[in-house]
Amino acid sequence: MSVVSTPLPTRRTLSPRWAYVLVAAVIGLALFASGTPSPLYGIYRQLWGFSPVVLTLVYATYAFGVLTTLVLAGRVSDDVGRRPVLLVALGTLMGSTILFMLADSVVWLFAARAVQGLATGLALGAASAALLDLHPRRDAAGVGLTNGVVSAGGMGLGVLVSSTLVQWLPAPRVLPYVALLLLFAIAFAGAKAMPEPVEGRRPLRLTAERPSVPPVVRRPFVLAALGVVSSWTIGGLFLSLGPQLGASLFHTTNHLVAGVSVFALAGMGATAQLLFRRSAPWLGASAGSVALAAGMLIVVAASATESSALLLIGSLVGGGGFGVAFLGALRALSAAIPSAHRAQVMSAFYIVAYSSISLPAVLAGVLVTPLGLATTFELFGSMIAALALVVAFEAWRTRPRGAIPA
Repeated sequence: MSVVSTPLPTRRTLSPRWAYVLVAAVIGLALFASGTPSPLYGIYRQLWGFSPVVLTLVYATYAFGVLTTLVLAGRVSDDVGRRPVLLVALGTLMGSTILFMLADSVVWLFAARAVQGLATGLALGAASAALLDLHPRRDAAGVGLTNGVVSAGGMGLGVLVSSTLVQWLPAPRVLPYVALLLLFAIAFAGAKAMPEPVEGRRPLRLTAERPSVPPVVRRPFVLAALGVVSSWTIGGLFLSLGPQLGASLFHTTNHLVAGVSVFALAGMGATAQLLFRRSAPWLGASAGSVALAAGMLIVVAASATESSALLLIGSLVGGGGFGVAFLGALRALSAAIPSAHRAQVMSAFYIVAYSSISLPAVLAGVLVTPLGLATTFELFGSMIAALALVVAFEAWRTRPRGAIPA
């Protein structure tokens, strides 16, 4: 008697192009999730009566979680594959949204933000690597542009969508996270269908990346570090305290109006990267930093004069400068890193980046009670503007010989 074997059904997989779109969307969605709680912080404070310091510590918990995972497990997808890591990260992010839905005290917020940060770091590490794996030409500059645009755009959309749901629909502490959970579930289903770009997997190892900057990279690293300090400090400040400043200057309790400055900053950051993507890295870092400084000085003037129009203009100008300056500095650094030192240098870069997005926000939270919200923004805005001008001068001074601005 002959036995006829039936072939096992093969798993349907996405094409490389759609897989590239998927992992880019995962990066954007992770940053979308980071901005989702921002419009709700005022509601949380009214319910549970915590101080601005606690508010910024809740925000910083997320940033420290991202940093911890990037340093300890940033390369884990090199060993076990991109797809399994993305599935674990997206599953954990779904769990963090459930924690937000169930939150009935500030302790729950700390727990939800910690889990969200750890999972986001895992997702960003695997998705960023998968972008380069799946790019048809493995073009690092194109991948960097994609990463920057979806990151800034995702953060802005997260604030905008969350503000809209909080303002116009019932159950404001639940519905934004229901929408987020649905988006994560769709991304999870997509990740199950994506091809695995990593071959020859190895056993799982959690090895901390030792940050180091070899001498040949120190000059561009200093420039990129100053650029990320000036730009990401703004992001942390706006995400944690920006809606409060918007509510104060617009004289409104409307969450959508209060969060418009955050959306303007992030949305213009994404748009500017697309518009000026062909600029020389040194020119982007220099001109973008000048625009960043100008935007922050306009925000300072808005705070001093209680002008909502100036706040919106400053957010747009500063956001454009933030996007171009960050992209230019990062491209200049990426081009200078020898391949043998890429992991160590980028670990050092991420330490600077996530320290910049968290520590200044915590310090602002400490100062806002004795100084007031307006004075705090004036102080930090002036300091960021001064630092951005230093970056602009340094980028101009160290430009390649014979370089002429286009």
